[in-house]
Amino acid sequence: MRIAVLSGKGGTGKTFLAVNLALVAEEAVYADCDVEEPNGWVFLQPEITAKEQVTVKIPAVDHAKCSGCRKCVEFCRFNALAYAGKVLVFPGICHSCGGCVLLCPQQALAELDRPVGIIQHGRAGHVQVRTGYLNLGEESGVPIIAQLLAGLPAAATVIIDCPPGSSCTVLESIKDCDYCLLVAEPTRYGLDNLQMVRELVTVLKKPFGVVLNKAVPGEKLVEDYCRREQLPLLAVIPYTTELAHSIAGGEPAVKISKEYYDLFAGLLQQMGVKAREAACHPQR
Repeated sequence: MRIAVLSGKGGTGKTFLAVNLALVAEEAVYADCDVEEPNGWVFLQPEITAKEQVTVKIPAVDHAKCSGCRKCVEFCRFNALAYAGKVLVFPGICHSCGGCVLLCPQQALAELDRPVGIIQHGRAGHVQVRTGYLNLGEESGVPIIAQLLAGLPAAATVIIDCPPGSSCTVLESIKDCDYCLLVAEPTRYGLDNLQMVRELVTVLKKPFGVVLNKAVPGEKLVEDYCRREQLPLLAVIPYTTELAHSIAGGEPAVKISKEYYDLFAGLLQQMGVKAREAACHPQR
C-alpha cells in the first residue's frame, strides 16, 4: 500500500506524520519526495547504503553539421532553443522531450545527460529510507521523484512524504498512491491550504482522509469544515510541550510514549481499511 502525506503549505507536520507512520508499519519504505528540503532523515537517522545520480536528457549541438534551418527552434514550445548566428540551448527550461533531436534534418543535435540531483538509500531498523535531493539552481524535482518512487517493493507499506503545495512535484508524488493523508493546522490559513489539496486529490479521484495537527482548544475551523463537508477526520493531534520538545530534538513521537505509538498504529490501520474499501468501490 502506498500512502501519500501532503499539505497545502510547509510546517503543518507532513514529515512528523510520515516518519511516525513508517515506524509503526511492520515493513516500511519511507520516501522523502520533498526534494528541495528533505528532513525525514533527521528523525530516522538511517545508515546510508547507496547513492544514485539523477540525470535528464538535454540537446547538444554539433555546429559543424548545423545548417541554421531553425526547425528545432520553431519546434520547441518551451523556448529552450534560440538562434543567434548559431543554435543556443538553455538547459534549465528544456523539458527533455527529445523532439528537436528527432526533427533535425542534419542530425546536428544529440542528447546528453545532465545531472539534476541524487537519491540516497538507507535503512533505519525495519524502515527502508529513500531521500531525494535537488541540485541547487534546478527548476524541477519531478525527475528525481519519478526515479525515487520507481521499483518500490510491492509487499511494503510505502509512506510518501510529499512536497508542500499542489505543484507538479506533488502530482508526481501522489499519482500512483492508494491513499492520501491531508495534514492541516487549526488556523484560517491552514484551512485555506487544506481546501486547496482537497481539490487536488478530488480531481485525481484519490481516496483521502484528514489529520488535524497542532490542535489547540477553541480553534475549530478545520474540524467544523470537515464535519460540514462530511470529510473523514481520522485523527486530531493536540499541540503539547512534550511533542514540541521531541520534534526539536529529532525524536519520533512513537518512541516517547505508548500513547503516541497506539495513535499512529491506529491511524495506519484506518487508512489501510479505507484504501481497501476505495479499491473495491472506485470513484467514477
